[in-house]
Amino acid sequence: MRSPTGEEVFSAYEGVQAIGCGTNSDAETPLSGDLVEWADVILVMEKTHKNKVSKKYKDLLKGKRLVCLDIPDIYDCMQPELVKLLKARVPKYVQL
Repeated sequence: MRSPTGEEVFSAYEGVQAIGCGTNSDAETPLSGDLVEWADVILVMEKTHKNKVSKKYKDLLKGKRLVCLDIPDIYDCMQPELVKLLKARVPKYVQL
């Protein structure tokens, strides 16, 4: 529920287009090459996600930032603690 929360929170910012994706094929919105090409910055929640994305989309990541936010999978969608963490960490990588 981390990515859908991030999408909901940051899509509310003017000038920001956020799409929450998953690295597994069973995700509601799985990450694809098209989305990697579309994105300016790709934020992942765990180091394993970063490794998976780096391997699978190596050629498409040239010139893009791929950042791990180190947010564990222990939160519900829109849980206040998760929203607070995202709002604290994302602005280091995305101009809001």
